[in-house]
Amino acid sequence: MQTANGNYDATRYERPSVTVDVVIFTLISQQLHVLLVQRRHWPFEGLWAIPGGFINMDESLEDAARRELEEETGVRDVYLEQLYTFGAVGRDPRTRVISVAYIALVRDDQQQLRVSDESTDVQWFPVRTLPDALAFDHDQVLAYALGRLRSKLEYTTLAFQLLPEVFSILELKHIYEQILDEKLDKGNFYRKIKEADLLEETPLMREGRGRPTRLWRFRQDRATDKQFVFRWREDRIDK
Repeated sequence: MQTANGNYDATRYERPSVTVDVVIFTLISQQLHVLLVQRRHWPFEGLWAIPGGFINMDESLEDAARRELEEETGVRDVYLEQLYTFGAVGRDPRTRVISVAYIALVRDDQQQLRVSDESTDVQWFPVRTLPDALAFDHDQVLAYALGRLRSKLEYTTLAFQLLPEVFSILELKHIYEQILDEKLDKGNFYRKIKEADLLEETPLMREGRGRPTRLWRFRQDRATDKQFVFRWREDRIDK
């Protein structure tokens, strides 16, 4: 609405608060984990939550997400992708809050976690054994993030962010199985990965109890190529 002199008067309207949340996954001991912080203050004091917080008036949503993630957990320099906007009435007892969620995958050995003055602890949790209750509506946010992550495996190289520079195809298969929470047929997986032409063979071998294992690397020239599609569903087998 405009005032008599033609200037917009923002005080005439209620203004909801905006927050950002970052659902960040990693692989630890061959299990998919998510990063959570234990809240120090009201509301939901003592409960575990997805890292996040209120945006400042002078920063973008992504800048706020990166700032909050580093301030609350110490995690930095990660690729973030916007996930969804959560805005149910009553999701936050403090005020009307709309939250823009982001998703990321990282290698845990490249990050040093630390606690902020807003939390009492920060930990990686296996997605299969989460705390009984999460703060706010973060159980819904996490469920949505898992669903998005699983669907993106069919047309992006997102899972490669969990791998070292060189790896075995078996390691790559295990990452897909952990994210999908499904077993994949070994022969079909190998065939489809090679058909997608995402990998390049290295001269490196890994010694083990059996025959040496060939190591591969991700082709960097395919990093932004989304013209491949994996139909994992037809390859899944019962556990």
